[in-house]
Amino acid sequence: MSDETDVPQGDAAPPPYSFRTRAIHVGNEIDPLTGAVVPPIHLASTYRQPGAGEWGEFDYSRSGNPTRTRLQQTLASLESGTGALAFASGMAAIHCVTMLLGKGDHIIAGCDLYGGAYRLLHKICNRSGIEVTLVDMADPAAVEAAITPATRLIWAETIGNPRLSIPDLRAISAIARRHGIWTGVDNTFGTPALIRPLEHGIDIVMHSATKYLGGHSDCLGGTLAVADESLFDSLYYIQNATGAVLDPMSCFLVSRGLKTLQLRVREQSATALEIARWLQQHPRVRTVLYPGLPSHPQHELAKQTLQGGFGAMVTFELDASIEETARVCESTKLFHLAVSLGAVESLIEQPATMSHASYDAEDRARFGITDGLIRLSVGLESFEDLRNDLQQAIG
Repeated sequence: MSDETDVPQGDAAPPPYSFRTRAIHVGNEIDPLTGAVVPPIHLASTYRQPGAGEWGEFDYSRSGNPTRTRLQQTLASLESGTGALAFASGMAAIHCVTMLLGKGDHIIAGCDLYGGAYRLLHKICNRSGIEVTLVDMADPAAVEAAITPATRLIWAETIGNPRLSIPDLRAISAIARRHGIWTGVDNTFGTPALIRPLEHGIDIVMHSATKYLGGHSDCLGGTLAVADESLFDSLYYIQNATGAVLDPMSCFLVSRGLKTLQLRVREQSATALEIARWLQQHPRVRTVLYPGLPSHPQHELAKQTLQGGFGAMVTFELDASIEETARVCESTKLFHLAVSLGAVESLIEQPATMSHASYDAEDRARFGITDGLIRLSVGLESFEDLRNDLQQAIG
């Protein structure tokens, strides 16, 4: 696992500053009017224009806002992209990507997939005549075998939710390019602090900014970043036409969170690895899924592609019923029983009844979302306190 978080893995030119420095300074330039080191939050909904039919940089806040623009500049830099967009939620960002498609088009998506994305693809996109096939994204051959003449998009996650599978992004992007298909990746679990999919040839990288980018459980948002300017123009057109933009206050909160992203994610990842190792030794735990463990099916790939840590999500399975598993989740003190993830406080949840309850029952069974599965989002508390909390809950 490389620690060189600032060396691009593809053909992108080396950035002028390190990731950590850019997270603080790019998009956060000194306010020229006051000299404020923190840019002001612009709440204006409309902007005076120089003349009828003459447009300034900003005209209406749905189309552009100075605070949102600053955040998007930071995101584009951190993702090694040419442009980024900030949305009202992560699901709004994914929905924007699917609106590149039309009736009769086909999406290949990972079977280790966030429940909200599953619901969007199977319960909403199908209304527009878009078909979806779920495959194991850790198997590039299976991805290629699922391609049809109608396939327009391959959608993966850098670290799958909830079973933490790791796809080979370079292999998937190469397959997609051969077939003229777009690739999109949800990098919420990975974060740009650990992996930047655009550097691996992926076309679109998405985040639920609610999670690690914001980092403090106090805002809702989503982002897209791309390296191709024409693709950016298409996505911006859809966003502007449909209006799912991130509000200025949330933009400010995400921008503030980005300044400590690398520090938080590395520390959380280190604690998550300790917890995963401890869980492996627990007599009531059947399996532990964590990319940092040698037992993980894609451990070697994770070591090659994740830089500075293996992520702060840990999934494990108890040898227990759905009711017994729920009682464990309800018994923790420091781990809050809640959906979401990626913030400074640790969270625990039961995917089968919470984050992935929107899955059809047969798909939960088919893709390993068992009754005994528990997902942890490891925060910034000490390992010892979190371990003791899990010990008293599991018994």
